Amino acid sequence: MNVDELLTKAKDGLETKMVYGEPYHADGVTVIVAATVGTGGGGGDSRDEKGRSGEGAGFGLSAKPVGAYVIKDGKLRWEPAIDVNRLMTTFGMIAVAALFAATRFAKLKRDTEPELS
Repeated sequence: MNVDELLTKAKDGLETKMVYGEPYHADGVTVIVAATVGTGGGGGDSRDEKGRSGEGAGFGLSAKPVGAYVIKDGKLRWEPAIDVNRLMTTFGMIAVAALFAATRFAKLKRDTEPELS
């Protein structure tokens, strides 16, 4: 299989089904999960000074849940997914920034106070 065939095959495999899951029905409630999907691919070929050729290709796929549509009693609502790792990273960065700022303010205050003799 050459590079063009591989990329065409990968592109043809991308469908809406990758973003939205099959509807799940239980107890009068329908849930349709959704994800964000990212893809990338590339390839190339070359020939060396002895006339030998080579080619290669790669393809990557990343998917992350973003939430779900919930249908109950004829009403549709969106329930976002919570990315706990991202949330904890954000809180950690805020805490580090707050500690850094508090340290700087304390030093600034100490350096600007007049000395008592």
